[in-house]
Amino acid sequence: MSNRQQSRAEIIRQKTEATRSSNLLNDLFASVALEDVGACQYVLRTILDMKDLKVDWVKGQYRLLNLTAKDSILDVYAEDGNGRMMNIELQRWDTDDHAKRTRYYSSMLDKSSLDKGLKYSEMPDVYIIYISEMDLWGTEEALSWVKKTLGEKSLPYEDGSHVIYVNAAVDDGSEVARMMKYFVSADPDDMSHGELSKRVRYLKKEKGGLEIMQKTVEELVNLGLKEGIEQGIEQGIEMGIEQGLEKGDANRSKKTAINMYQSDMKVDFIARVLETSVAQVEEWLGLVPA
Repeated sequence: MSNRQQSRAEIIRQKTEATRSSNLLNDLFASVALEDVGACQYVLRTILDMKDLKVDWVKGQYRLLNLTAKDSILDVYAEDGNGRMMNIELQRWDTDDHAKRTRYYSSMLDKSSLDKGLKYSEMPDVYIIYISEMDLWGTEEALSWVKKTLGEKSLPYEDGSHVIYVNAAVDDGSEVARMMKYFVSADPDDMSHGELSKRVRYLKKEKGGLEIMQKTVEELVNLGLKEGIEQGIEQGIEMGIEQGLEKGDANRSKKTAINMYQSDMKVDFIARVLETSVAQVEEWLGLVPA
């Protein structure tokens, strides 16, 4: 086996183990867990307080193609029986412009619905559900809806676009807060959350779950470590590790390092894969002053 093949196999093994042992705030583990219709439906019903909501279709790591700008990969995308479009995003770090990120995802979903030939009046409602580890806005609420109003009288302004922030840092005694505690623990022996608990237990404790996780990780590696390796996307991981990293720009390598670190990979391993120094990786991750 060549060094490149060993590196690829080691990436898959480490990332599979790290992801399978993580919790539901890990975007990759959550995307696999919530790709199950029953688990996703449980989460959406709890957050949106729609007990009769029926998920018809769901996909984790769902790619929205954009010919004129960068593609978007949604952590979890679902549609219900009424055609409503729902995107669940997981955010562990407070290092982004969260409002503009939700705006971008919402616009991409709007565009995809118009591509189907709908009139504006026929556009489906879009829900962006943004789940974070911390209370990003300091609301001291486990769940906060973004409310749109018009004029000095603050008249309700409804355009079918909804943004909901959920966080695991605040326990306000609500059903959502209770579910967020489970997101943090992802305890496979805790069966108190219905279909979500069943799915987590399956992924963490059963052979079939391990196979699903490994297949998902391998697919992402084959795409170039979640788009981090520029040449690897086009030429495959074999040439990607050898050539893509050499020709790719610093921003791509930095993005790869962040993705791998968020998936609980160690700094020294990231440095070996990216063929750079530990000091450089630590700088990209903000662990030392730039």
